[in-house]
Amino acid sequence: MMPKPDQRQDEENLVPVSALQHYLFCPRQCALIHIEQQWAENGATVEGRLLHERVDSGVPDRKRGVRTLRTLPIRSFALGIYGKADAVELHGTGSTLIPYPVEYKRGSPKPHHADEVQLCAQALCLEEMFGCAVSEGALFYDRPHRRTTVQFDQDLRDLTQKTAQKVQDMLAAGKTPQPVWNKGCKHCSLEAICQPRRLEKPLCVEKWFLENLED
Repeated sequence: MMPKPDQRQDEENLVPVSALQHYLFCPRQCALIHIEQQWAENGATVEGRLLHERVDSGVPDRKRGVRTLRTLPIRSFALGIYGKADAVELHGTGSTLIPYPVEYKRGSPKPHHADEVQLCAQALCLEEMFGCAVSEGALFYDRPHRRTTVQFDQDLRDLTQKTAQKVQDMLAAGKTPQPVWNKGCKHCSLEAICQPRRLEKPLCVEKWFLENLED
């Protein structure tokens, strides 16, 4: 069960919203980044960074009556997470003002739900901060360069809460999982650090001695 807001000791125990996305892509990648402070870039991460540099101006704007806040700091003590939302549109006026998160992503929609969970985590932060229900948001992919609407239904909320708890438990334990190679590893910028093919199976000490010390 998730702890209640008043059970949180302080903001130092919060984990980054981005860690939830990393965890669903690969728990070991999440640990390498958030426990071991490892990072490496490839073409995909550079494209993503450049996309966010264009988006993250930090300057609010208003178009067609909708005000947009950029790089908005967010947090939820209930979930134990914090971060920054790429863009939060404010729909409605006065007491009917509803925040609408928009997350920008490189590439196209993915078969996994990591991006949806990251967006839902932002929505749950906004619900706690604004004191209102946030029923939907959008993921904007640069290919095909359009929005995909995401409904924050109960299944997605449950997955987000469970993922937040798993990330908190893993980071608190400070233990990096063993690698498990899969076809997604070739898209990971940390593959050279992770070395999933070489480290997936534990090294056989007896075999190593026989191969290296038999002479």
